[in-house]
Amino acid sequence: MNAYIDAKERYAALGVDTEQALEKLQTIPISIHCWQGDDVSGFDRDDALSGGIQATGDYPGKARTPEELMADMDFALRLIPGKHKLNLHASYAIFENGDFADRDQIQPKHFAKWVEFAKQHHAGIDFNPTFFSHPMVKDNLTLSSPDETTRRFWVEHGKRCIEIAEYFATQLGTPCVVNFWIPDGYKDIPADRLSPRARFKQSMDEILSIPYDKNKVLVTLESKVFGIGLESYTVGSAEFCLSYAAQNGLTPLMDNGHYHPTELVSDKISSLLLFYDKIALHVTRPVRWDSDHVVLFDDETREIAKEIVWHDALDRVLIATDYFDASINRISAWVTGVRNVQKALLFALLAPKDELKALQNNNQTTKLMVLQEELKLQPFGAVWEEYLSRQNIPADYLEPILQYEQKVLVNRK
Repeated sequence: MNAYIDAKERYAALGVDTEQALEKLQTIPISIHCWQGDDVSGFDRDDALSGGIQATGDYPGKARTPEELMADMDFALRLIPGKHKLNLHASYAIFENGDFADRDQIQPKHFAKWVEFAKQHHAGIDFNPTFFSHPMVKDNLTLSSPDETTRRFWVEHGKRCIEIAEYFATQLGTPCVVNFWIPDGYKDIPADRLSPRARFKQSMDEILSIPYDKNKVLVTLESKVFGIGLESYTVGSAEFCLSYAAQNGLTPLMDNGHYHPTELVSDKISSLLLFYDKIALHVTRPVRWDSDHVVLFDDETREIAKEIVWHDALDRVLIATDYFDASINRISAWVTGVRNVQKALLFALLAPKDELKALQNNNQTTKLMVLQEELKLQPFGAVWEEYLSRQNIPADYLEPILQYEQKVLVNRK
């Protein structure tokens, strides 16, 4: 018997319609981060990474130009099923004919080629101001800096990014998520925790004072527990970002590497859904801390997907990937990570969620545990392969990637 037909029948016996699951999965957009392809280098500066950012490894084939990065992303997208968005950092501005602009002066025209690329792939674009790897990051401070020249520079950068985000949304006909994350903090115990956060609040107030279409631009604020060089105090803590987002009608963004090791974003999603119209996620894989490893089809990724799907929140949760591994083939990193997010979503869609919730509500916890364990043994792989087949996406993606590596990547010296 055809593997998918058998799987379809076995899931039907559990009250699950695999066709509905496949149809729903096809509608879920994943925002794919561009910075996996070049180790977060960007194109506006030649400086080394700084501001709490590190990419480790020296695997051959790193993209060095916009053309190489777009070619690599194009190849990766051929191996990733479903809907896509492109997630850019401001440092990926493209300057031609000496038309350089610093980050406080970047304009939509510096991203026109990315719009062309997105249109070719029928994709939207999400955007991130780049508050790192720049000489105006003074003492690990940007929007919270006590130096007014420094703070003003980064306020202007934030304003320009909102304008560029609206340009993306207008050009591509889909809302643009513009995400604010700053690396600000202190390596050792600060004397004053309040003032930097007051300056950060003031800076965000000033950035958001410019007019923009809130139906086109979805501003998110991302917290972090600590970073390299700011181990003792982070200005943009979870409490600050959640409070500011709630007070100002913004969307909170949770990166599942930005919390203490014993904290789980999957446990936080339901709480935020009760208080925010939308929430945003950066899906990654922390190993001991925010190390941004390639997403796996692991327990926490499945739990995150379950919380979204089982609470009927697919239209309220904005999903993006965020990791960068320079120790392995970068295209494989893209494909593996994004596919695993999609696998987790499909796994959640292939569950009799209403029955499972009823078992919990009726305190039938023994049956609940047994059924959830039995679901792990269902022929999920056959449904996933059917999903790939219907879009003419190969299940085996390693071989074409290795061929591309030998033809293209190894020639980049």
